Amino acid sequence: MANVNIKFNNKDYLLSCDDGQEESLKKLTKFLDKKYNELKEKLGNIGENKLLLITTIQLIDEYFDLKAKVSDQKKKLDEISSKFKEIRALAIEYKKDKDSEIKKLNEELEQFKITIEKNNNLYESMIDKTAESLEKIISNTESLSKIQ
Repeated sequence: MANVNIKFNNKDYLLSCDDGQEESLKKLTKFLDKKYNELKEKLGNIGENKLLLITTIQLIDEYFDLKAKVSDQKKKLDEISSKFKEIRALAIEYKKDKDSEIKKLNEELEQFKITIEKNNNLYESMIDKTAESLEKIISNTESLSKIQ
């Protein structure tokens, strides 16, 4: 334990605190002394006990106000976090749906390519057969014309 000399209401006090907490204790005491002296100037010398009580009540009031604000902010943060998780889940679901849709479209595209290739081969075969038939007709016509 460490001992710290502090000044409060123009009086010296020796207080003990955990090692390493000396500066924090001095800072807190300085803050309390400032609040106390502000009230003393505002209300006059109404007695040390009464001023200490009013100072304490004001500090506790500030503490509870701050605690309520922190609680409200925590609730808002929790709501935002919940909405973020909901949006994230929706985005993941949307991506899965789009990935599935893209996969389906790619499969349809592959089937379409196969169909085009089959039709192209069929078309070329038909052209080849038509060309052969025309060549036969032309050949037969030429043969008939030579005979006559």
